[in-house]
Amino acid sequence: MVKDFYIKNMVCDRCIKVLKDELDGQNIELLQIELGRLRLDIESDDEIQKLETLLENNGFSLIDSTEEKLTEQVKVELIKALQKLPLEFDKKLSAHLADALGHEYSKISKVFSITEGITIEKYFIKLKIEKVKELVQAKELNFTEMAQLLDYSHINHLSGQFKSETGMSLTEYKSQQKNFRNALDKIV
Repeated sequence: MVKDFYIKNMVCDRCIKVLKDELDGQNIELLQIELGRLRLDIESDDEIQKLETLLENNGFSLIDSTEEKLTEQVKVELIKALQKLPLEFDKKLSAHLADALGHEYSKISKVFSITEGITIEKYFIKLKIEKVKELVQAKELNFTEMAQLLDYSHINHLSGQFKSETGMSLTEYKSQQKNFRNALDKIV
């Protein structure tokens, strides 16, 4: 029986690789995989139990409720947007999410805020700050270029948000030469 499974904490290409390898090792037929979702050919309840154990052992979990599915879809959509720089939305973030997820933004926003205890906008800022940390560590761009890639209107806007989120300036962060990044699945 072909079935879609929605997966919590599946946020990067390494997650996909880990799950592909694990599913192959359990002889569970994988038909399709993308961030936050698996399509499997499941033959029995025993295979579903194997899947749940496999996911739990690797820091993932199945999502059952429609609210949690929608919330995870928002997270995945925002993470995917930040993988392709420069960050360019041809419309407002709210319209982009409504189109991508097929729901009205007011519903998406309400469900996300209730489920996560944070607004989508605040969550997206946190993701963008983690991306800035990644770019700082890569040492390939200056702060102005980073701000432009992440669609900030001015470096001062990025600097202010960075300081507000991390408690340190961009320059202080860069000079510390340490990895203070948060895992994407731990951001809330």
